[in-house]
Amino acid sequence: MGAATRFRSRKPATTAGAAALMLALATACSSGADGATTGGGAAGDANVADAAAAKPRSGGTLRLAVEKEPECLDPHQSPTESARALTRPILDSLVHQDARGTVRPWLATRWKVSPDRLAYTFELRQGVTFTDGERFDAQAVVDNLDHVVDPKTKSLLAGSLLAAYRSARAVGPSTVEIRLKRPDSGLLGALALPNLGIQSPRTLKGSPSALCAKIVGTGPFRSDTGLVPQKGIDYVKNPSYDWAPEPHRGPARLDRIEVKVVPDNSARLGALTSGQVDAVTALSPTSLNTLKGQPGFTVHSTPYPGINYSYWPNTAKGPLSDVNVRKALRAGIDWGQIVKNVYFGVYQGARGVLSAGTPGHDASLAPAYAHDPASAARLLDQAGWTGRDEAGYRTKDGKRLTLRHMWSDGSVANLATQVQSAAKSLGVELVEENLDGGTFVKRLLDGDYELIDTSFSAPGPDVLRVLFGADNIPTPERGISNNMARYDNPEVEAGFRRALDAKDQAGQHRAYAEVQRRITEDAAVLPIYSPLSTVTVREGVRQIGFNADGTPDLYGAWLAS
Repeated sequence: MGAATRFRSRKPATTAGAAALMLALATACSSGADGATTGGGAAGDANVADAAAAKPRSGGTLRLAVEKEPECLDPHQSPTESARALTRPILDSLVHQDARGTVRPWLATRWKVSPDRLAYTFELRQGVTFTDGERFDAQAVVDNLDHVVDPKTKSLLAGSLLAAYRSARAVGPSTVEIRLKRPDSGLLGALALPNLGIQSPRTLKGSPSALCAKIVGTGPFRSDTGLVPQKGIDYVKNPSYDWAPEPHRGPARLDRIEVKVVPDNSARLGALTSGQVDAVTALSPTSLNTLKGQPGFTVHSTPYPGINYSYWPNTAKGPLSDVNVRKALRAGIDWGQIVKNVYFGVYQGARGVLSAGTPGHDASLAPAYAHDPASAARLLDQAGWTGRDEAGYRTKDGKRLTLRHMWSDGSVANLATQVQSAAKSLGVELVEENLDGGTFVKRLLDGDYELIDTSFSAPGPDVLRVLFGADNIPTPERGISNNMARYDNPEVEAGFRRALDAKDQAGQHRAYAEVQRRITEDAAVLPIYSPLSTVTVREGVRQIGFNADGTPDLYGAWLAS
């Protein structure tokens, strides 16, 4: 949700209240080589060819329209995807993680891990300065990590990324040691996220509200005015920048980036086609298909890694607490065909817990997500829903099989209507409940629903702990959290512990493969489609890339005209 984070077009089905609720993991900038590009007709293809042949030039201002803004810019506080996207041009991270999950140097040049895996010692890059003139050093790292875990920060995501954090200390001016309470194989990946990006210690002394408006980092851009609500944010090139992760080098090519917030899809499309802006994010599938047939525009896209856009069944109570009913819903609805009907082939149907491009994804589980209406009917019979009422819905003990799907974002309506129709053919009544934000949150915390929808971007399988960990079940006492399936399986919890204790990525992926198998067997999520991150540009805009979490990477972008 905000982390979509509900990636609207990326996850059109994200709930408005969810944006404030769902915490999305992100990652450091990738080289941009993982993004695909599709041209708009012959001119679009020529644009791609020209981009490959032309020599990059420096200068100019890129005008960008985005679909949403964060309530708070500070990624130490905010969990949203929009915050990650808008802060990455300003903030660097200790390490860089690419789309394949490999961690490489960034602000830290090297590191070593103690034999008990409770201490990480980082050697830091020297000669780096924040754009306010303050020097980057070991104490700056300590100040940032302590700021994240400080209760006054009220972190909605970054603090959870440091759940194993005990302390940090400056061993020397350019050496910092991080100590943990327990082994955490996900620490390096967490340190690559914008949520743990390094900010100027001078600004961390200010109020949380001040940081929500303006942050200062060591990145390729700075923002002198910060985030202006309902308007946007402007960036100016940092001419001293020369410490990007490989293969980049030197300052950004663009002099400025002017970002406008334009929530309405038609308005963003119109701004692009009329020349008011040079690029837009998250156009609807209909708009994307329209532009692909027009000369002068190019659509850049990449699949979001992490959790697919999915329906999440309440596994704790109600009809969907029965695994056979969950499996029947998964098998009895032709989710793939619905995705084709609604999104015109722009999005691909999902057949797994993690999206196919996520490191650690287990593709062998795909057959479990096949459409099989005969199996669905048998499963509902086994669950005791053998009766039929006058409307044709299944019943048990005289009660209709009714499932409430709650949401608060109108963009979900078309998809929801088709799912509702398909469920009816199974004898399942799906009641669509379009709720205001306050009611949505209360019902979420109380567990008063059968189905809810969201997706969740993340560059690796650690996202499984966020979405399925028992500690993340939202309750009135615990507050908003991300285990919307209210799933609590001791075997899965043991798998999470094995993943955290893994000595290398291969061991971590083995543990998470078993977790995916168990979640699939329990039908604890109903995957629908793999969200797509898109940036559509006018002719002359070159080298649009994507960060490993799918957000746009404009560091290497340039203007040919």
